Parts: sequence; structure tokens; C-alpha cells
Amino acid sequence: MKVLVTGGTGFIGRNLVPELHERGHEVTALARNPDEAEFPDGVETAMGDVTAYASIEEAFEGQDAVVNLVALSPLFKPPRGLSHMSVHLDGTGNVVRAAEEHDVGKIVQMSALGADPYGPTEYIRAKGRAEEVVEESDCRWTIFRPSVVFGDGGEFVSFTKKLTPPYLAPLPGGGKTRFQPIWVDDLVPILADGLDESHDGKIYEIGGPEVLTLAEVAKLARRAEGQSVTVLPIPMELAGVGLKVGGAIPGFPMGADQYRSLKFDNTTSDNDVRNFDIKSEELTTLEEYLGVESVDPT
Repeated sequence: MKVLVTGGTGFIGRNLVPELHERGHEVTALARNPDEAEFPDGVETAMGDVTAYASIEEAFEGQDAVVNLVALSPLFKPPRGLSHMSVHLDGTGNVVRAAEEHDVGKIVQMSALGADPYGPTEYIRAKGRAEEVVEESDCRWTIFRPSVVFGDGGEFVSFTKKLTPPYLAPLPGGGKTRFQPIWVDDLVPILADGLDESHDGKIYEIGGPEVLTLAEVAKLARRAEGQSVTVLPIPMELAGVGLKVGGAIPGFPMGADQYRSLKFDNTTSDNDVRNFDIKSEELTTLEEYLGVESVDPT
């Protein structure tokens, strides 16, 4: 199968492209700067920006499927000149349009847990509206909604460490927001399986083997550095004011949207890894990846 991966040089793309190649697919990695990643011999690259339709259209010619991974991180404010709507919604619209015009048979869409056109954050709303665009397309489709993804080159652990300095860390709501982190090496085979027709028309919520609070993740991340951390609870209302003020400062990583994202959990209601002949307990935990022991939830 000829497979185009948009966002091919991103965190997940750099892991998925080799997986698809090893399975015998003819893979093309599309990115704004495709030379940023090193791929196995035989993998093609193409330059393009999903927010600019003319720059990506040619890459869709002759493809059997496209895996749309292009995304902005929900953990940080979007870079100047970009927004979640312009990348996730408009970018997905361009991917769908190019796929339809070039008779690409299948779209595998990377979405996010909680995706909802009327959700509480711009990121969640943009992901939800992008899902609607995919579902309304003329292509076959499969949609994945993963929780946060960790691994070498990922942002989740490094962001948590940036948010929680060692020894004493003030966290909104005491860091009680819950996540279900999944290792990238566990996720990419699932995404690759999504190309199969048996998964057409399905939306899968994907999470890791355990649920961890932000405070627990912070303690694990610091333990991996040989450090300890005590969480200082900050009332959500007070944290919201602080982040609103801080968000106006150039270079400050968080803003109102990121604050709102900490007010709801990022966990599956029923982990769909079972649809890929995987048992949740077989997946890699964050502790195993970091090489540390579990923390006391209290």
C-alpha cells in the first residue's frame, strides 16, 4: 500500500514512518521541513504545509491512504501566526480535499481524547470539528483519540518537569488532573493497524495501562532525575488568574486554554486497545519507561 504520512517528521511521525516501512508499505513522509528526520532507505519525503493547500496537493497523487498526524501541542500556546483551528481544522480540511481530489481511499486521522466541536478548549473544539470533516468525506476513515503520548523526543515528560521545579512545585488544583499516558512504541503499531479495512468507520479511544495524576507524573519525572518534589496545591481560580496574566508575557508557555485543559481528565472511558488484540496490562508504564518505581498517590 502507498501511504502518505502528514506530519511525518513530528514526534509520532518519526516513529510511525519506520513502522509502516517495515510492514512493506511504500511510505512518503510529508512535512514543512522533511530533512529534519532520518528515515530508512526507501522512504520518500515531500515538502508541504497542510495550512497551504497548493503546497501539499501533489503529494497525494497515487497514494492509497493518508495518515494525518499534523498537530499543534495542547500543552503550549500555539506559535505566533498559527492556531488550533488553522492547523487542526483547516489543515485537516485541506488533507481531506486533496485526498478526495486524488482518489486516496483511506484516511487515518489522529485526534485527541475528549474531541468535541463544543468542548471547553480551542484544541478540543478544533479536534472535534476536524473529526466531522473526516467523517463527512468521501474516503474511508478511521479516527484515533489517544491520551498523552510519551517517549524519546516527546513533550509530555519534559513539559511536566518545566511545570514542576524540583523540591517544591505549585500546581493548579494540586495536580489532580488525571492522564492515561501511552508509550509511543505501543501506539504506532495500533495506528498502522488502523489502515486495515476492518477498522473503517471506527473511532478508537486509546490510553496506556494506568491512570496517573499530574502530581504523580511530576514526582516520577523528578525521581528519574534523582530529585524529589512536594506539590503545593494552588486553587484553580487563583491559578487561572496567574496563567491569564502570564499568558500575556512573550515566551510564557501556558495560557487560558492550557489552564482550562487542567480542569478535566484525559482518560478513556473504555480503553480500545483491546480492538487490536492488546491487553492493557501488556503496555509499557511511564515508570518502566523512566526506570523508576511507582510513587505513593498520597
